[in-house]
Amino acid sequence: MTLTVRPAGPGDAADVCALLNAVDVIEIGRPDTDLGTVESDLGAPDIDLATDSWLAFEDGRLVAYALVWADSGPGRVDGDHYVLPGHDEAATLLLERMETRAREITGGKGTLKLQLNVEPTLDLALLAGRGYRTVRRFQVMTRTLSASADRPPAAPAGLTLRHCGDDEADRRRAHALVEETFAAHFGHVYRPYETWLDHVEGRRLDWSLVWIASLPEEGDVAVLLTRDDRTSMAWVSHLGVRGDLRGRGIGGFLLRHGFATYAGRGRDTLGLGVDTLNETGALALYEAHGMVRHYGVDAWELALHSQE
Repeated sequence: MTLTVRPAGPGDAADVCALLNAVDVIEIGRPDTDLGTVESDLGAPDIDLATDSWLAFEDGRLVAYALVWADSGPGRVDGDHYVLPGHDEAATLLLERMETRAREITGGKGTLKLQLNVEPTLDLALLAGRGYRTVRRFQVMTRTLSASADRPPAAPAGLTLRHCGDDEADRRRAHALVEETFAAHFGHVYRPYETWLDHVEGRRLDWSLVWIASLPEEGDVAVLLTRDDRTSMAWVSHLGVRGDLRGRGIGGFLLRHGFATYAGRGRDTLGLGVDTLNETGALALYEAHGMVRHYGVDAWELALHSQE
């Protein structure tokens, strides 16, 4: 067996997508990765593919892919790692490359963070043996949609809803509301508007599917950011309500508005990710509205120490 590693390039997107979907089938039972997502990852402005990406081939066959980026502030590097089962040598080699690059970025004084399916194709003994530890569990939740059942909901008294559309001021308000309502959430990192746009792929986002909720005397109080560019399902990226106004039915209304909107667009499934320990009660809210666990994701963290 001949094992080779090289950086990824934009022209590798289709092959990387095929690898990720092969991993998806094993981990969650069906392909769940779109080519556009991979192209966006490989084209992210803060990633230098020559230093921050790796493809591992065994006898010419792509068996593993890894990527690191550092858009979350000093001392933190995030990474993706995908490998087909049974290719531990390739998996380890890419972990080594990721860790070395993360130490270069942080000066050996930060952390490298990965998110992996709770039952991943990667042998978790490899992570534990290298000092990684789990720090949080998330769930991807889904709900089946029906145009007949998911009708537009009645808004709480006084609440009005507007979509962002082409209004730059409203896009900035959406950003401000995300930062305010998610500030205390585990792992949240403040990003300035332009950086945040890149993070949420805002330059190719349909902003008519992003809504801001307002109340008299209170102004803008909540935000719902969704996207319809996934093949498998519609997606809620952010649903945030100001802390002083939680418990008044605003979050549930926004969720039902999302159901109705996407049912009307012909989508049959809506999904989102949630921190299972979220202190705002988000998990209970989603469960109360018929959303169920699709699969779990563990956040892993490695404390980086200089090897000099």
